[in-house]
Amino acid sequence: MLQLAGVAVEATSVAGLETNIQLPGFDLAFDLGVCPPSAVSRRNVLFTHAHIDHMGALVSHCATRSLFGMKTPRYLLPAENHEGVLELLEVWRRLDKSALACTLEPVRPGDQVQLAPGLRAEVFRSIHRVPSVGYALHKTRSKLLPAWQGAPGPEIRDARARGEVVSHEVEALEAAFCGDTVIDVLDREPALLRAGLLILECTFVDDKVSVEGARRLGHVHLDEIVERAELFENQALLLTHLSARYDHRYAAAEIYRRLPPSLGARTTVLRNQRIGEGRA
Repeated sequence: MLQLAGVAVEATSVAGLETNIQLPGFDLAFDLGVCPPSAVSRRNVLFTHAHIDHMGALVSHCATRSLFGMKTPRYLLPAENHEGVLELLEVWRRLDKSALACTLEPVRPGDQVQLAPGLRAEVFRSIHRVPSVGYALHKTRSKLLPAWQGAPGPEIRDARARGEVVSHEVEALEAAFCGDTVIDVLDREPALLRAGLLILECTFVDDKVSVEGARRLGHVHLDEIVERAELFENQALLLTHLSARYDHRYAAAEIYRRLPPSLGARTTVLRNQRIGEGRA
């Protein structure tokens, strides 16, 4: 389990094979290309797009939660995929002879979705080969007013009991997940560069695939991140979705070699896994 910018992250992501990003502290997951046991407990799943390596385990997740008597899962997905996923579920219900109860919520760029008290997801458009969205998570917290900061707890409690205002609510962009996308999403959504944790794909890291080739496939190349390195204000940057063609040690070494130290120190490269390897 990673701890990045105060956010717990449990994740797996290999381009074309599987992506599942979990934020246990928010009781949610992004995408279900696979459904590891830990993902079953995430009631809220925010899907970015309908490629199989990102959505292929939706039915498995739904069925397993039902098997264990857990609450009905809630799935957010691009509005363009809503009808197709409804059809998919109907087919599986006939095949499996089960209800596969779930809540499907179609979302569009600009939507604001309340996930829990004090936690909302803002939907934005990612740029991929199929309809795709990303999610920015905004958390509202109570913060003491300057006059009360450092005051003893009993004093604050008594003041609240007297009806005095001792705090106010502040909202912060805690984390954002772009899904599969080209780098232009950061130009269109500059607020992402100020999220506490930014989860960004980096599929290609060398000239085996050019920047132009990466863009044609709807993905990010390391060259494009390096070009924008000074723009990242995030406390932490998690790079995911490495191509399975790369040995992780080689890919990580390339990334850290080429990123400026100021950004490299805030960057974590999610381990990829090539077919046939055991899980780390």
